[in-house]
Amino acid sequence: MATKKTSPTRTESVKKSSKGAKAKEPRRGKPASAEASAKKLSALDAAARVLGETKQALSCPELIATMAAQRYWTSPAGKTPSATLASAIQREIKVKGDKARFKKTEPGRFTLA
Repeated sequence: MATKKTSPTRTESVKKSSKGAKAKEPRRGKPASAEASAKKLSALDAAARVLGETKQALSCPELIATMAAQRYWTSPAGKTPSATLASAIQREIKVKGDKARFKKTEPGRFTLA
């Protein structure tokens, strides 16, 4: 009988981290200037500002249109910004209760509390 020669099995080497290796430092972006962060409003902040200026109850589509016209906030390519704003306002009312900035006056309309 002929004996079959087999090649030894190869084991994959696993890279081991050295204990003395220096840990990676987190990346640091450009520091935000105070002026740039002061100009940029969130949708909720812009809605509160518009409601404070108009002093009347508005619907979310009206709020979005006014916020865009006054250049306080524009949607970053969202398909339903008014639905997103309505959801955010309702969430703030539910979570913060009496301390919320907004108050629902009738279905789909909000004013400042």
